[in-house]
Amino acid sequence: MASPSVDIEKRRRLPTLFEVLSRYTLAPVDLYSFYIYMRDQQRSVDYLDFWLDVSQHMSLCRHYVRELRRSVLLSTPEGSKRSSAILDNLEYLGDIPDPGVGPSGHRRDGSSEKEADQRLSAFLRENAGHASSKEGSQEIPLEERPPAPSFTHSSHERGKSGSSGSPGHTVARTDIRRSAEKILYTYLIPGSEREIVLPDDMVTSIIEMVERDGRDDPEVFDSAKDYVFQAMERDAFPGFLQAKALGNLVPLSIVIRLAIALASFGGAFWASFFVVLTDKPRDIRCWVILPFAVAGYFIATYQYKIDPIMAYLGFSEYTFMNWIRIREPYVRALLNKRATATLGLAVLIAAGFSALFIFVPGTIL
Repeated sequence: MASPSVDIEKRRRLPTLFEVLSRYTLAPVDLYSFYIYMRDQQRSVDYLDFWLDVSQHMSLCRHYVRELRRSVLLSTPEGSKRSSAILDNLEYLGDIPDPGVGPSGHRRDGSSEKEADQRLSAFLRENAGHASSKEGSQEIPLEERPPAPSFTHSSHERGKSGSSGSPGHTVARTDIRRSAEKILYTYLIPGSEREIVLPDDMVTSIIEMVERDGRDDPEVFDSAKDYVFQAMERDAFPGFLQAKALGNLVPLSIVIRLAIALASFGGAFWASFFVVLTDKPRDIRCWVILPFAVAGYFIATYQYKIDPIMAYLGFSEYTFMNWIRIREPYVRALLNKRATATLGLAVLIAAGFSALFIFVPGTIL
């Protein structure tokens, strides 16, 4: 499969939500920018955090199986019947792929991995009963093991750093259990700290699987993850592309530009009527071009939600007066085209009003 950098150069379209969540895109349509948009404009960042935490849980499970497979291959004595059975199950799993599966179990290159994920979940369910004994004989002793991975980091930090969320040390089965409980008690339990709205039957089913059945495999959260993905794709992602791929301003900047445009229009019309009603010569009337140019520029940037000068310089605003360089090639080209159209509209507005008041016959009251 081609590397993400090659795909970015060849891509001649706007990215999909899955590409953004998988960090296959660059600013201003990257995961960090999407997090800021969900937090500041959609006010629903908990849904994004939930999706990323479930993805991190899947990564943790895969890491655990890789470590267990390596431990069985290197440390299991010959002739152990139970260990041989575990090894057979691990061999059946094959090479556990890196995270990269979409909400329907398909990779971005089109190959299905739903079956591999189902085998992984089935293996974790079958081995849940004797996980503690495996860890006691095959894992690093608890007192010597590094601290368990933290599941409290926000996706804001994960998105900005570009980390995959995969732990960098040995994973115990208790880490997986804590991860599943963290997701349940943070997002799904009614009245929880960051409760997200899901169908009642879906939430009830997940609670029963985790608390009553003791499950912590990734399939527990599959239905909720798909539901959240589809909700973001339907309700939030189109607005994100509209704001970041077709414009480079945040709402507060847009409103401020409207205020500046209206004030400039007021000053321009006052000056224009003054020079006309006092019958000033045309060389003096030409000065009205300046306030009309300012007014035209800011009213055009308000209308198209893009600052042409900053777009030409290659910058996009992600929070008020904080700019990030545009690195996505297709978005950069698209914004340059819209900047040209915006600048043309500003020139047309300024030229039209200026010509009207420069060439109209003057009079003295």
